[in-house]
Amino acid sequence: MSKVNVLMVGTGEYTTGYVHGAAAKSDKRVGVVALTMFDLRRRGLLGTLRMAGTSGTKFPGIRAHLNDNVRDVYRDLPTDFESFPDDDVSSDPTAFLAAMDQMQAGDVVTVFTPDDSHFAIACHAVERGLHVLVAKPLVKTFDEHQQLLTLAQKHDVLVAMEVHKRWD
Repeated sequence: MSKVNVLMVGTGEYTTGYVHGAAAKSDKRVGVVALTMFDLRRRGLLGTLRMAGTSGTKFPGIRAHLNDNVRDVYRDLPTDFESFPDDDVSSDPTAFLAAMDQMQAGDVVTVFTPDDSHFAIACHAVERGLHVLVAKPLVKTFDEHQQLLTLAQKHDVLVAMEVHKRWD
């Protein structure tokens, strides 16, 4: 049985702990999402990890941050991932689509992006047969919620909302 691959859409505080060129000044300075995925992969539960953002030029800083604050601190926890867009691309708001094209039905997408982008990203994932975990709010309107529910049922995938403030 092949391992589930994960695409993390969004590269900010909750995913990487890297904000505005430095470690976040909050309790999320090493992120939560990527750290969890790195650990699950080390345990043999996940396959390839991918990360998509809107600016590839942030990825060298993100990698250095994760290496310094995660890999070198947590018993050499591997922090490698495939990134979209490429490191030399300054802006590509649809890079997540190219990353999703590398996924197989049954893989997982996490969405930790600005609230108004959740619906579109989740729909693109569901249409590809990918399971989705979205940071709260899941979507912005009741109509979007109903559309996403119908789409998830049609494609037989799970869509869940992560409520991180519940644990703060």
